[in-house]
Order: sequence, then C-alpha cells, then structure tokens
Amino acid sequence: MTTILESNIAANKKKVSPQKNRRDFLILATGALGAVGVGSFIYPLIKSMNPARDVLAASTIEINLKPVAEGQAITVLWRGKPLFIRRRTEKEIQTARSVPLKDLLDPQTDQDRFKTHPQWLVVVGVCTHLGCVPLGQKPTDNKGEYGGWLCPCHGSEYDISGRVRRGPAPRNLEVPPYTFLNDTTIRVG
Repeated sequence: MTTILESNIAANKKKVSPQKNRRDFLILATGALGAVGVGSFIYPLIKSMNPARDVLAASTIEINLKPVAEGQAITVLWRGKPLFIRRRTEKEIQTARSVPLKDLLDPQTDQDRFKTHPQWLVVVGVCTHLGCVPLGQKPTDNKGEYGGWLCPCHGSEYDISGRVRRGPAPRNLEVPPYTFLNDTTIRVG
C-alpha cells in the first residue's frame, strides 16, 4: 500500500496545472515590464542631474605659460569671465611685498595672492565693486597710481598683486583655484 501511495504522490508532483504555469509567467512578465518602466524613468532623471559636457569643459582649463615673457600679461576666458595672468618682474614682486598691510583696504599679503611661483599672479579680471573689467592688461593701458589695474567705471585701483588700493571696490581681485602642473602649465578650476 505504501508503494501505491508513494507512486500517487510522485505522479501528483509531476503534474503541474496549466493555471499555475500561466500565473508564474504573468508574474514574471509583469515584474520585468515594471522594472523596465522604472528604469526608463529613473535613467533620464539621473542623467539630467549631471552637468552638461560644455559646462564640464568650461569648469577647468589648462594654460601654457611658456610664451609669456617677464613683465607681460595675458587674458584668457574662464567660466565666462576674464582671467588675468601676469608674469611679474622681481622688482614688481619686491614692490608688492613691501606694502604695509595698514595701507590696504582689504589687507592681504602678497604671499597669500599666489600659490608656489611668486612671479605668476592669476586673478579673475572683474572689479569687486560692480563687476566691470579693469584696464591694465595691455602695455598701453592706464594702470593707475599703483601699477596694477584701474577700473574705468568708478575708479577703483589695484596694485601689482591685485589688491584694492583706492576707490569703491570692497575686496581684492579674486584669486581662482589653480594648480601648477609643471613650471610652465597651470590648471584653473
């Protein structure tokens, strides 16, 4: 009797109703379709949160300083703003270092205005008063009394270290984040 009972149990295990097969298929198909639907919604949402390629490209730039002669200045565009890069002479460096902090409107030493190479000054060329672009990059420009930059709009004057010396500007010219990749190349941003 036990053998007949065992054979009936084994036969019942092998028989799977068509309803169960269909139900399992529908559950799997619905789950897969739901996963594809959620994925097709989530992927564009996450992708839209990443910055665009042009924004990433503009966030950092590399600048070759090799062609810049001593005493010369260049202007490059970074994040839509002019970036003033000046290769200062030894005399300009000594002049900037000799200025007493009490004479400055926004006290900051010359050593705080550069990274590792004192001859290279890198500042954002936007006046801190109302956002004008100061003169002083070209040899023929009026550099003001302090030999740096002069804002033509309201008369703010900056020294050779980009520190505000006279006028309505409340702060020194901004020093952007930058690093030297080697002695003649910097990465800004």
